[in-house]
Amino acid sequence: MPTDPDATTAPAADAPADRPSTARYGLGTAAVGRPGYITLGRDADLPAERTVEALRERTHALLDAAYAAGVRYFDTARSYGRAEEFLAQWLTAHPEAAAHATVGSKWGYTYTAGWQADAAGPHEVKEHSTAVFDRQIRETRSLLGPHLDVYLVHSVTPDSPALTDPDLHARLAGLAAQGVRVGLSTSGPAQADTIRAALRVTADGRPLFAAVQATWNLLEPSAGPALAEAHAAGWLVVVKEGMANGRLADRNATGPDTTALRALAARTGASTDALALAAAAAQPWADLVLSGAATLDQLASNLTAATLHPTPEDLAALTALAEPADAYWRTRSALPWA
Repeated sequence: MPTDPDATTAPAADAPADRPSTARYGLGTAAVGRPGYITLGRDADLPAERTVEALRERTHALLDAAYAAGVRYFDTARSYGRAEEFLAQWLTAHPEAAAHATVGSKWGYTYTAGWQADAAGPHEVKEHSTAVFDRQIRETRSLLGPHLDVYLVHSVTPDSPALTDPDLHARLAGLAAQGVRVGLSTSGPAQADTIRAALRVTADGRPLFAAVQATWNLLEPSAGPALAEAHAAGWLVVVKEGMANGRLADRNATGPDTTALRALAARTGASTDALALAAAAAQPWADLVLSGAATLDQLASNLTAATLHPTPEDLAALTALAEPADAYWRTRSALPWA
């Protein structure tokens, strides 16, 4: 387990010199830790029988492939079904990988779908209280133990008590004192407001948060300026949903809203998903960009982003894809769990 927080952004020392660097890419486990999620086309990606064992095997296969490719950052959460468990088992089985891996998890949502892809109620319930933190840090520690490097408050919005509750801040400061980088993930059209509010939070006179995982993609880049401020403050900045829950994947990027992306893919021979992730990695404030792959082929395609270097002209053309933040998040909220 790296002890230097900056190790998350450095190329892996054991990566072959002739391999394109994937050190700025991580693997997220939201799509494979539970049977239901909101990625478009997921029905075609997972086994017909989404048993615990089937998704455990899929998660471990993806972790194997990602690590072999040079990925060293692995992201999970309490609400991702059994993803923390799957990751913990993989780390135990691969002690050499565990020694080089950086693990980030999140608390604040409780998984409530009961391993059902079509659960009648919500799949997860959010609560940023001290009681939930106390319970979930115990649960996370029981699985990940000393491998927990980054712990984020899950899906913070401007009205979250994570930004205002001094008792919660004291608990988070205590965790930070143990060597865990404490931060937050953000969602919704007011991500920038959330990040800037978090930058002002202190505990014992010192800045509390030191990491953020935010949605940034070619359709929803509105958090970019605030993420640049977080990066300048020394935070670890992780990009999630770089493919907009599958909207920017080759099989789905077919409408007029992705014309510029498809044109660049045709000209370069790259996949639209790799271009989308490379565009995120090209942001000077982005330390890590997550792949949310559910298949080995998707992972391989995603990681070709490490070989791509969009020009300023390419990036300028791709900015035409951006939607109003409110419209983007309305579309995302309507995506079905499947």
